Order: sequence, then structure tokens, then C-alpha cells
Amino acid sequence: MDRLRAMELFLSISKTESFSETARQFGVSATSVSRMITDFESELNVKLLLRSTRQVVLTEAGQEYARELEGILWNIDQAHRNITEIRAAPKGTLRVHSRMMFGLGVLPPLVAAFRQKYPDIHIELVLSEAKTDLRRNNFDIDFRISPPVEASLKRRILFKSERYLVASPAYLSKRARPERPADIAQHDCLAYLLPGDQYRWRFKQADAIEEVLITPRHVTNNGVALLELARLGEGIALLDDYTVHHDIARGTLIRLCPEYRVTNTTFEEGMYATILDTAMIPAKIRLFLDFVASHVSGDELRFTAYGKSTATDSD
Repeated sequence: MDRLRAMELFLSISKTESFSETARQFGVSATSVSRMITDFESELNVKLLLRSTRQVVLTEAGQEYARELEGILWNIDQAHRNITEIRAAPKGTLRVHSRMMFGLGVLPPLVAAFRQKYPDIHIELVLSEAKTDLRRNNFDIDFRISPPVEASLKRRILFKSERYLVASPAYLSKRARPERPADIAQHDCLAYLLPGDQYRWRFKQADAIEEVLITPRHVTNNGVALLELARLGEGIALLDDYTVHHDIARGTLIRLCPEYRVTNTTFEEGMYATILDTAMIPAKIRLFLDFVASHVSGDELRFTAYGKSTATDSD
């Protein structure tokens, strides 16, 4: 017996309440449908339907089984569509949300390269400095700098990162370079906008943590703006290591207090690809995540990924 076909026929009958209508939809005879359902009930040893010349009624067991089958057959159909998309040409719209620094400095060249490989997948890229509600805002992927805490989400870590204190040579030519955390309070600082009316940077060496209260010269909610202000010599900024790697290598920015780990929030930071926790991951999501991971995952790749899309750094 074709058990899957029997399930599909039974679910159709539960909705249409008609053997003849189900037979028409599946392109078979009503007699064939009736015979398959009878054999299916015998195999299950459960009566699913009560039939008469005028109507078809589900038994209590039939009603419960129909509810179970609806989800099962949906998952089977989704799996089939995913495999078909991979074997054929994957297509559709992929809605991606990302934090600004990663979205501007890393994703554009990857989106362009991905389009060359999968031309029928169209990407909508939305950038902001806040995480998004994937389900409510209809996004497929959210690139976050911290792991998700919502139970309905899955995460894929692309890389772990640290934050560096940096300043330009022009700024440091006028001010004594800070050697310890307490020295930072005497400098012009560039702060990322966070809730509250006080700004603190936390320094960690071994197991000891020291907090320094700063009075920012400039405050912004955009990491790209912080980076530009630091390049312009406006003060000391706290930025993700992969976003300042090229500046440090070129000498346009200098890392300060390298013997300390520094943060304005938590020491456990990185880049996390966040998706809805579903039984099946659509092919377009899986393909894009695998593609991005192949270019940025790990210590070395993350340091080469940022800034490939622009030539606006201070060359």
C-alpha cells in the first residue's frame, strides 16, 4: 500500500467530506479512493470514517488523525520543496536584517557574489542598530552581535570577536597615550549610545574587572560614525576588532591598552546569524548562511572580510 497517498486521500476527504470530490482532485476513480481508504483503515485497525449514501463523517479517531496528518504532510511537502529548490534553481526573496557595521562593511560584496551563483534569489538587505523580530517583521535572517535569547529562534555563530580601544596618530600626537584604565577618564572619548545617562567602559585583565566612568566628547548610535570620528582624530573609540583591523595594520588607527579586554556591555561578543526555529530550514536561507559562513567564519576570515566593499578608508 502507498501509505503516503492514503494519508493524502484521507486528509482530502476530511476537508471535502466527499469521495467523489477527492477522486476528482487526485485524478482517480471514486472506487479506487474508497478501496484505498478501506485498506488503510484495516492496516491501522481503526475506523476513520462513517459513510452513507448521503455523507461522509469522521469518527473521533478520524478527527484526531486528520489534525495530526495536516502538520505531518505540510512538513513532508516543505521538505520536498526544499530539495527541489536545491536540485533545480533556488529562487525567491530572502529578507536579511543586519547591524550597521557588519551590514555595510561585510555583506554587500557577499550579496553581489551570491547573486552570481544564485541569480534567482533576490536579497532585501535592511540595516539598523537594533535586533529585529523575525516573525513580526517578516525577516528570514538577522545578523546580531550577541546570541538570541528568544526560545523561538535558532542561532549560528559566525565568529567570536573582541572590542579594541583605538585612536588616530593625530589625536595621540597631542595627548599622552593611556597606559592603564584609569587614564582613559582624562581623554576625549567617543561613545556608543546606550540606555541610561552614564557611560562606562569595562576593562578585564586575567580575572580582574575594572570599570571606568567616561564623559564622552561625542555620542552616536552608529558604529560607522564612531569609526570615522576616530579616524578624524576626535578621540578614543571602542570598536569591534574586525572593523578596525585594516586601520591598525595601515597605521591610521592605533590600538590602546592591548593587554586588557575592553567592552561597554559584555565580554562575550561575536556575530550570530539568527533564524526562526522551524522543523525545516528553507533552501534559500541555508544556502545564503553557508555562503556567508564560508567567507567570514573563524579568526582569520573575519579579519579579512570587513571593508572589501569600499575604498573609503583613509588610504
